[in-house]
Amino acid sequence: MKPFLKEVAEDLVKKFGLDIQHCAIVFNNKRPAVYLQKYLADIIQKPFFSPSLFTIQEFFNEAVQEKPADFYMQFFTLLEIYNQLLAEEGLPAVKSSQFFGLAKIILTDFNQVDSDLVDADKLYKELEDIAAINLEFDYLTPEQYAFLSQFWQSYSEGKHKRQQELFIQMWRRMPRLYHRFHAALLAKKHITPGGAYRKLAGMDITEMAYLKNFEKGKIIFVGFNVLSRAEAQLFTKLQQAGKALFYFDADEYYLNDALQEAGLFLRRNIHQLHLKNEFAQPVNLMKTATHNVDVYKVQGQAAQAKILNHILANDYVQPTEVDAVAVILADETLLLPALQTIPSQADDKPVNLNVTMGFPLAVSTVFGLADLWLSCQLEMFNHIHSLKYTSPHITYQQLESFLTHPLTGLTEKMKNKIRKALIDENIVHVEQTRLIRQGGILQKFFTQAEQPKQLITALLDVLNFVLNNLSQQKQLKNIDAELFVKTIHELNRLNDNIKDYLENEELPFVAALIQKALQNINVPLSGDPLQGIQLMGLLETRNLNFNKLVFLGFNEGIIPKTSIGNSFIPDSLRRVYGLPVLENLDAVSAYMVYRLLQRAEHISIVYNCLTDETTSGEPSRILKQLEYESGFKFNYYELDLPVQAAERQTIEIDKKNPMVRARLQRYLTKEKTLSPSAITTYIANPVDFFFSYVANIKEPKEVTPVVEANEIGSILHAAMEHFYRPVLKQEVSKEWIEDRLTQKDALIKKAFAKVRNMPQADTYEFSGMQRVVLAIVDAYINIITERDMADAPFTIMALEEKINAEIPFQLKGKQQSIKIFGIVDRIDVKNGVTRIVDYKTGKDDLTFNAIDKLFDTNDKYINKALIQTMIYADAYEKKSRSQHVQPVLYVVRTMKDKGIVFSSNRKALEGPFLAELKPAFLAGLENKLAELFDEDIPFKASEVADNYMYSIYTTLF
Repeated sequence: MKPFLKEVAEDLVKKFGLDIQHCAIVFNNKRPAVYLQKYLADIIQKPFFSPSLFTIQEFFNEAVQEKPADFYMQFFTLLEIYNQLLAEEGLPAVKSSQFFGLAKIILTDFNQVDSDLVDADKLYKELEDIAAINLEFDYLTPEQYAFLSQFWQSYSEGKHKRQQELFIQMWRRMPRLYHRFHAALLAKKHITPGGAYRKLAGMDITEMAYLKNFEKGKIIFVGFNVLSRAEAQLFTKLQQAGKALFYFDADEYYLNDALQEAGLFLRRNIHQLHLKNEFAQPVNLMKTATHNVDVYKVQGQAAQAKILNHILANDYVQPTEVDAVAVILADETLLLPALQTIPSQADDKPVNLNVTMGFPLAVSTVFGLADLWLSCQLEMFNHIHSLKYTSPHITYQQLESFLTHPLTGLTEKMKNKIRKALIDENIVHVEQTRLIRQGGILQKFFTQAEQPKQLITALLDVLNFVLNNLSQQKQLKNIDAELFVKTIHELNRLNDNIKDYLENEELPFVAALIQKALQNINVPLSGDPLQGIQLMGLLETRNLNFNKLVFLGFNEGIIPKTSIGNSFIPDSLRRVYGLPVLENLDAVSAYMVYRLLQRAEHISIVYNCLTDETTSGEPSRILKQLEYESGFKFNYYELDLPVQAAERQTIEIDKKNPMVRARLQRYLTKEKTLSPSAITTYIANPVDFFFSYVANIKEPKEVTPVVEANEIGSILHAAMEHFYRPVLKQEVSKEWIEDRLTQKDALIKKAFAKVRNMPQADTYEFSGMQRVVLAIVDAYINIITERDMADAPFTIMALEEKINAEIPFQLKGKQQSIKIFGIVDRIDVKNGVTRIVDYKTGKDDLTFNAIDKLFDTNDKYINKALIQTMIYADAYEKKSRSQHVQPVLYVVRTMKDKGIVFSSNRKALEGPFLAELKPAFLAGLENKLAELFDEDIPFKASEVADNYMYSIYTTLF
């Protein structure tokens, strides 16, 4: 079907011929200009002078003498005037950061008030008296009276809440703010877009000097739908003066049916404003042309994009005309999934794709680097303004983000050096000076901007440094180069616009301004707008037509939208003054979709059927309406993505593998030692033993600001060692323990500093969470010493004693042995009995079943603590030639109620019972070691999931 712009081009050539050069053609957006020029060239078939092409905003900006004021000039001007009004009311000034969100809403409202020629004094007038409403607004319709009365009655005297009082106070300021704001801009010879519309609407068309540029031709408005009052007034004046022509893209289906919201604004333009459509007879393509519609119901947001490969398979390899194929993103967040889905090549041929929306800088690595730099600047600013630090610091998370960023250009050697220092010293906050001393990119990146007004230039300096560095290293990708250039250009423009306003601003606000400015940047991607598959947003399709359409994100709540945006003008007053309301969005969205459909033969509509925080899971009402009344041929498809859990894989590691055999052999040759905890790891889950002690796969160390559960145990062990060290080899009395407890706080802090690698524990200011940890360890020490005072007197024989011993066993008839090494928390003597004391802060149990169950990998009641302490007890007996060394366990969580002695079937593991069970224990241990080193028995996971519930290797088996 013939595109709308091609019909316009044909009619313009017929009317003007080569004199079209004297005309101005005005669109509502930029993209149609390229297409119209293409169609004009195809028709004229020889060189010609092009007409002047404008967007409507450009056209009217050219018609006024004042320069358009950018957002930042408007914001800072509005802030200045607002604070003047507050001062006149005796109120304190508002900060820029506090006013920013408020200002965006006010400026939007002011622009709308001007565009729709609303009397600001009347709009913002406070009217609570219905009689006053009747007197001052006698021109209103009964319905408008009702809306106005309803609004002000909600604010009637005596019913005001705090929020209402604040609203009314601000409402009273608005007329003065509005007039002073425009006057201040005018004094600077600037004007807002809405202000330009209002000014032009009040002028005599014949006096507008700018229009004389087109006296030999016409001003041609193409494809307009919604018109503000100012636009409508200007269009009417231009038509009456014989200076304008209008081309409306309309179809009888929705234009002549008053119930069709798609034609709402066209009917106003043609029938109420009497703007003449140069196409006297609208087309009737919705009913007469062929429209095949495929509706795809998919599960999930990204799945909508993935279906493109099915819909566009043939279009990837076939050459496409200017108006052939377009993918329309009703939901523009689907841009990246769509780009990731559409291949760069198909059948060894490049896929011709043009992305009209541009690549969002906010998802790029260049923005990530700029954002990280701003975050570091804020962190250093906050540190030097806090009482905790006297110099700027950077958190280890920020530094880690810097190290992993792909654009820093740091060598792996430098990254590893910094990471090692962070982990070894467990540095949570890194001194800025320490980073700057490293030089290069570290010095440049972490140097603090001296003043807020220098923030933009400092960021430019960093980005230029990184750009040059990557270029010299030949590590710069083309897309990154384009993003760098666009970012640097935007920052230079931003600096030119706001540098004069930043003298007294705070750094956090300036940083937020920079972030917001960069987030809104879209970088154009390479492509030909006249060839290939066009990927575009719905707004960009205005005036354009395509034979094949694919709509993505066609969900209710997305099209049409469910909000007109933030505004201080309530819905009731919007209806009184004819300002846009929510229903307008329905009409606008319906028109944009219908005008695309009327000339398309093949239409695919994709929507997400899953309900989540972004979508309702329902298709748009526009689709429902089309299904009900259009007569199109609909085909329905559902993309089902079943989720299947992968079957659990049984894993076996063959010990006959040469590498495995060699690693195990090192334990038999005593080249390496095993700890009791390693042995219990094998007993509980042999696969864990393989990964940790054979494959040597260790959990990577990380810097952590919080104290982990295992560190609390380490702090307790260190504190108890410091506690009893003065009485080593001496008898401990209850009185000595009571006296020693007076030094407990200092001992705990000393232990904390030792475990966390913190110097100067005495002067360190502990944080809230660290204080909690200190309190926990304090409580644990009280529990332990309470038990020790009850047992006193006893003699401390050793603290943190290193134990070395050999354990012999038979392996296939040959005598073998391994060497064990471990550290015993405490060895003491009570009533002639030597005790191996192990402190535990977890959920260890003192009970056990039969000895053989202790070594059963497929039993869920393996008592690791008993096995470890029994191994220590046996090793200490061999070392000291003692007998009947008793293992005891100080489980601080339960020792008050359950004691410290192991037991089986309520029988305590001490004295004769201990002597009776010990040979069976050692036999079971030897058998397990023989199994460990038997090459015919592979490493396999335990059948009991509880035995590896907290294993770090569960993702590997």
